[in-house]
Amino acid sequence: MLSPAAIAERLRAAGLRPTRQRLTLGALLFGSGTDRHVTAEELHSEVAAQGARVSLATVYNALNQFTAAGLLREVIVGPGRLYFDTNIGDHHHFYVEDDGTLLDIPADDVSINRLPAAPAGMNVERVDVVVRVRR
Repeated sequence: MLSPAAIAERLRAAGLRPTRQRLTLGALLFGSGTDRHVTAEELHSEVAAQGARVSLATVYNALNQFTAAGLLREVIVGPGRLYFDTNIGDHHHFYVEDDGTLLDIPADDVSINRLPAAPAGMNVERVDVVVRVRR
């Protein structure tokens, strides 16, 4: 479990000012100490259930800022289906199409033998594998 002070320090270390809204969202994302996959809408619902007043636009802005600062990773599973992952280490995902759940796959469990060369002037940043499954 991360304390509010530890969350504030994590934000500062990433170059973000620990505003009330960021601290509220950071507590939900990082406070438990376990990795999570959330959509902006899910996180907004969690904030509302706590009685905090944070707009959905503010949630999206904060999630994008956390991602740009390296605190979160985006996982795109389809058009309009964007998750934010607190596990920023190298790994992949199972996507359960029945209920929209994401499950981590350790990076070592996926083998990619060859990638195409990146376009001129570009470098491959990372490779995301999403394995779609159904129950």
